Amino acid sequence: MESGRVLGLIAGGGRLPFLVAEGARAAGLRVICVGIAGAVDRSLAREVDVFHPVAIARLGSWIRKLRRHGVTTTIMVGKVSKKDMFTPWRILRFLPDWRAVRVYHWRLRNRDRLSATFLDAIADELASGGIILEDSTMYCKEHVTTRGLITGTPPTPSVERDIEFGWDLVRNLADLGIGQALAVREKEVIAVEAIEGTAEMIKRAGQLCRSGGWTLLKAAKPDQDMRMDVPCVGPDTITSLAEMGGTCLVLEADRTIIIDKPQTVALATRLGITIIGR
Repeated sequence: MESGRVLGLIAGGGRLPFLVAEGARAAGLRVICVGIAGAVDRSLAREVDVFHPVAIARLGSWIRKLRRHGVTTTIMVGKVSKKDMFTPWRILRFLPDWRAVRVYHWRLRNRDRLSATFLDAIADELASGGIILEDSTMYCKEHVTTRGLITGTPPTPSVERDIEFGWDLVRNLADLGIGQALAVREKEVIAVEAIEGTAEMIKRAGQLCRSGGWTLLKAAKPDQDMRMDVPCVGPDTITSLAEMGGTCLVLEADRTIIIDKPQTVALATRLGITIIGR
């Protein structure tokens, strides 16, 4: 098998693996998928050419299954609970193989355990086995956020002030590795994203600002590695935002993904949510 016509897909949960598979197959590639057990939607198997469920901490198995089909380039996308990285004896409870142990106890030795660093170490370990991670947006460019007003009416002067106030803050937040989103109203920070993720942060913002009218800002890290953990929003984000009183969503252009973009934009229009790419 010519490796240039086959693409590996390391898939977690959510819709993004489906979009990547669809785009890659439309480009004429065979898609060989290893899906993280407990995270991946098993119906993804119908959208790829080969599907193998794999354990989260058995990187050697990922590599062997991909290489068996001539894979050398791979995309890694989808949700895997970050909370699993921060439970006691987390690496042992997943029955890791020697590659996973090497990631945790050698590649991360004397380094922090931030999720970005952890993913970087995984990428290095995959590369040592001949599997090179590619830009995760390569086959779903049509879902990447564009610059300017995407839907809704232009923001009011008050919302514009909130955007100006919050933008540098959310970029700094992402740079520090704390989170990649925050909620603002009348130049006050209502809520900040941390390990719980954007969805839980939106609920908290709604509880703390019952009058509504707040803005959600979501940014990539200043040095965002487009191979992994690219910030995403989708229909669930829009629905929750509307339910919790948010009225404006600001995303970093070119470096965030709108899952199922046409449907998400249509939903935002229907629910009166303004989306802006900045």
